Amino acid sequence: MSQSGRRAIVEARDVPVIDTFQCANAFFVPATVSFKIEWEATGAPVQLGSGNTVPATDPAAFLGTFAPARSTGQFSGAELGFSFVSKRGASTDPLGYAQIGTERNGVFLS
Repeated sequence: MSQSGRRAIVEARDVPVIDTFQCANAFFVPATVSFKIEWEATGAPVQLGSGNTVPATDPAAFLGTFAPARSTGQFSGAELGFSFVSKRGASTDPLGYAQIGTERNGVFLS
């Protein structure tokens, strides 16, 4: 997360996972996945939530600052005999939706 809170990147490379599928018996196949997702704020942040002025079970029992954002991602995976790679720079812009921000809930509201 950038210091300004307007940009964030999450990246993982060659994370080992287990792919499972059923064909008469269950098969467990070692696999790897990689991804990189970036968010960039496209507008001004707004304050959301009601904090602890509402009951803890209320969906508004949080405080946050969120801005509309554009998100892009790249994804890939591989296992024995199969692999895939996403379209480079797949994006939520112009037809999707993304947000970037920070949030406090639970004990962090005190």
